[in-house]
Amino acid sequence: MKKFLHFTMAAAFMLPLAAQTQGQNEGITRQQADQILNELRQIRQLLERQNAAAPAPKGPQHAAVDLTGYQFLGDKNAPLTMVEYTDYQCPFCQRFHTTVFDEIKKNYIDTGKVRFYSKDLPLDSLHPNAFRAAEAGRCAAEQGQFWKMRDVMAANPSKLDLESLVTDATELKMEPKAFRSCVESDKYRKAVEADVVQAEQIGADGTPTFVIGKSTANGVDGDVLVGAMPFSAFDAKLKQLGSK
Repeated sequence: MKKFLHFTMAAAFMLPLAAQTQGQNEGITRQQADQILNELRQIRQLLERQNAAAPAPKGPQHAAVDLTGYQFLGDKNAPLTMVEYTDYQCPFCQRFHTTVFDEIKKNYIDTGKVRFYSKDLPLDSLHPNAFRAAEAGRCAAEQGQFWKMRDVMAANPSKLDLESLVTDATELKMEPKAFRSCVESDKYRKAVEADVVQAEQIGADGTPTFVIGKSTANGVDGDVLVGAMPFSAFDAKLKQLGSK
């Protein structure tokens, strides 16, 4: 399976260093900055092991995605659709969730302009708990708690071991034995792997990756964007699409 990297490498090395020096001004804690820097060390080691002579070719910048059967937030008839490919153990995904997502929800999802989907792209070569978390989200969906479980996991990438996930499920009033059994069974492994394959096909080479575009009868037809960008970037993109 293809190995993914967070952001493009240039962006990946620029953002955490800026975050480290600007710390409080950017709303990032020292612990988050250290976590990001540790992530970059792992990426550098992975690149050194790969010893690639040339960068991998970039995927397409436009994609049509079939979203039939996937849960979403917002109005099913919203004119625009936004799809997130996420890794619950990724610090950049955490940054998107904790600093940007609420603004998108308030301004676009809750107002009926955008329907929002969340799909899985666990980078298991870097994050040993990411695949389990992706399966846990689907197990939570069985008990009607996918979005609440997603919120908890996305905000706490360091607490994705099985016991922590079961504790979270219990606090969300899920039946913990059924939830644990579901996660341990690997019943959703193929479904998660299918999301990863789809991400490869659309050219997602990092997390988080987004597809944003016009809603279609069975999904979205739009542009591929990679990285935990600020709200202003998403706002500009969505306004551009809404004016067309």
